[in-house]
Amino acid sequence: MNHLFKFSLLFIFLLYNCSNENNDSLEISENWTFKNNIDSVWLEASVPGDVHTDLLKNGLIEDPFYRLNEHDLQWIDKTDWEYKTEFDLSQKDLNSHSLALEFQGIDTYSSIYLNDSLIGTTDNMFIGKTVDIKNFAKLGKNKLYIKLFSPINKGVKLHDSLGYDISSFNGNDLAEIGKVEGNKRVSVFTRKAPYHFGWDWGPRLVTSGIWQPINIKTWNYFNIEDLYIRQISLNENASLVAEIELESYLEIDEIISEIYVDNKKVSTDLVYINKGTNKIEIPFTIKDYELWWPNGMGNQNMYDVKVKLRSNNNFVISSKRVGLREINLVTSEDSIGNNFYFEVNKKPVFMKGVNYIPQDIFLNRVSDDKYEELLESAVDANMNMIRVWGGGIYENEIFYNLCDEKGLLVWQDFMFACAMYPGDEDFLKSVEQEAEYNVKRLRGHPSIALWCGNNEVRSAWKNWGWEKDVMENQSPEIASVISKAYDDVFHKILPEVVNNLDTSTAYWPSSPGSTFSGGTESYTSGDAHYWGVWWGKEDFESYNQKVPRFMSEFGFQSFPEFSSVDKYTNESDYSIYSEVMKSHQRSSIGNSTIEDYMLRHYNKPKSFKGYLYVSQILQAYGMSIGMESHRRNKGYSMGSLYWQLNDCWPVASWSSIDYFGKWKALHYSTKKAFQPVLINFFKSDSEIELHIISDLLESKEVDLNLKVLSFSGEVLYELNKNYLLQQNSTMKAESLSIDWLNKNFDPNSSLLVASLFSEEIEISNNNYYLSEFKDIKLTKPLIEYEIDELINTFEVSLKSKNLVKNVFVDIASSQNFSDNYFDMIPGKEYKISINKEESLTLDDIKRKINFLSLFDTY
Repeated sequence: MNHLFKFSLLFIFLLYNCSNENNDSLEISENWTFKNNIDSVWLEASVPGDVHTDLLKNGLIEDPFYRLNEHDLQWIDKTDWEYKTEFDLSQKDLNSHSLALEFQGIDTYSSIYLNDSLIGTTDNMFIGKTVDIKNFAKLGKNKLYIKLFSPINKGVKLHDSLGYDISSFNGNDLAEIGKVEGNKRVSVFTRKAPYHFGWDWGPRLVTSGIWQPINIKTWNYFNIEDLYIRQISLNENASLVAEIELESYLEIDEIISEIYVDNKKVSTDLVYINKGTNKIEIPFTIKDYELWWPNGMGNQNMYDVKVKLRSNNNFVISSKRVGLREINLVTSEDSIGNNFYFEVNKKPVFMKGVNYIPQDIFLNRVSDDKYEELLESAVDANMNMIRVWGGGIYENEIFYNLCDEKGLLVWQDFMFACAMYPGDEDFLKSVEQEAEYNVKRLRGHPSIALWCGNNEVRSAWKNWGWEKDVMENQSPEIASVISKAYDDVFHKILPEVVNNLDTSTAYWPSSPGSTFSGGTESYTSGDAHYWGVWWGKEDFESYNQKVPRFMSEFGFQSFPEFSSVDKYTNESDYSIYSEVMKSHQRSSIGNSTIEDYMLRHYNKPKSFKGYLYVSQILQAYGMSIGMESHRRNKGYSMGSLYWQLNDCWPVASWSSIDYFGKWKALHYSTKKAFQPVLINFFKSDSEIELHIISDLLESKEVDLNLKVLSFSGEVLYELNKNYLLQQNSTMKAESLSIDWLNKNFDPNSSLLVASLFSEEIEISNNNYYLSEFKDIKLTKPLIEYEIDELINTFEVSLKSKNLVKNVFVDIASSQNFSDNYFDMIPGKEYKISINKEESLTLDDIKRKINFLSLFDTY
């Protein structure tokens, strides 16, 4: 009897350990070939990828980004393309209860064939598709063939069939460059990345391709198709529910569910399921939990939650990374208008951040390392929010995983921007499927803070004159049809999807969402896009007057640095008005506007390289006024998201990081403007005011040192004072009379220098110049420096006997220094570091190091 019992236990143990996970997935990434629809020769292709990069790899086109090559490649988007490969299936695969192909994303119009049988079609780049291939698959080799149809030819047909024109911004859908019949703007009809059709910072390279992986998926008995860990409440314990979408092949009365949190079992239940689709909810709790916080407010605590479902010897596992937090968008009425701010874990948060566009026009070229480097640069600049702009793509999973890890809240636009849209049944159905697919895909990320319907569509219709233009030049009836389509998408379909699938995240119909009166945007409610600076040619000081409740877009352009420009030009192009430099500038007022503002504040540079450099310090100067103004008005204004973080090709643009990953002066100045404690100078009618802004969650004693300093380093006036800086606050600390300053000091050879200390450590500093930069009397820099090799970095120590304005330290490296383009105060030592890389040695730095300052440019 005893031996029998031991044998039974052993038999059960062996059964358990011999149990099988039900599902399997294999990516089909090898042996792909492609051709256009009229050629007979098949060429090597990459999947994921696109036609343009495959043509480039095969030497059939020149680099689309070099000089004017883009213009010669507009034939590609008017051609149909074909891709094919073969993959093997075993008898085990064929015997599986479910055998399917998962297409995570095809760009855009396609017909899919397996073994010469049509198994599916696609017409939306943003939707994945799973196709049952049980009836089409065979043992051994299987031929997969995908025909991609020209998005332009498809778009023209849809355009012509509509019967009326749909408004769109003249800075996007660059049909003239694209050589489209009748310059028809067709992008609004096709659900693919809008920026592919061109924008006022991007090329027109309308891709086609298999842009996301294709997987063979098999499972037996049952499979978890979707897992969502929904947060119920955060009290003494965290209450959650695992929402499971389960497919079952068999009628199974019950299965066992187990939930693990960081590998510790917290729940075991019996679950009853039927054949087909099952919706299952399993509640569980996490005790002694730690909250997830945005960057600068605390740790980004995350939990590994694993759901295991098993029946007899079969089981399936699905896992999610979960962060526990509460995020609310507060839009309550107040005495001024309506609030617009985010509250995280019951604390109001001033959002310091940026607008993000896709990192390349060719999406397959964006590596995991590039995602890491770019988002780490956002964190390095003290940001806590990033807006995924609505003219690009719903980003890849790694983007949101990194935002989770780094504490970057995500303002997520749906992919609609600067255009009106059709309202036919097929289009609306596709939009609904797109929204459902992407909300389900992304809703579990703690970084997701907001779903926003569109970028500037409402603003364009009501404030840019589009509605009036349609009524006057087409008809009021057509205007009504277009307006109804807008309401159907942004006031019905999208909010309903968000409300049904992600109840914990707010929906905002359009950005900007401030009110309009008489064609003018109000700054007393909602979020605002302020473009009086740049498009309106207003001076940078306007940022001090035009302060909204939440600034979700504002910006100014600059050129990339010379080492970047040199990669897409040759020496004959070294003028901002050369054909190549004009082509790599897509704003209709671009280069002339940079020059206009430059001459207001700076002397005209004497060289092309100097011109690029001064454009960057001009951009940094102007944008810092805006960022600091928003922070100075914290409480009334609760967000500063500038346009834009990055580029998708080499170009003059509003970015703070160029296409090659080089930080512009703006990114360095952003790091300073967004630091937790900020000193800000503000010029009122009669005074220079000094404000101190704190984002710290605790009060802090600080010591202020304020000087009037000559450019040679002589202290002309000095003030030392102690303050108790309240948590999450802004205060006016000191002020100096403008008349007194002008009477006692030469405004062209002296400046205000402020430093803030906590426990004798400098935590913030800022300078204020009493004259325009073109009038100040700079002298030749007298820079002394040393270079030291540390464990992981090289460190450059700098000091100067006289003022050096905006020193740019250059070592011809792809790496970025910890600081650059900064002012060197006479006698003060500065230490900047750069990460080591294999190709960079101490001798290299000593040989290559070079300094450029404002004095050197004229």
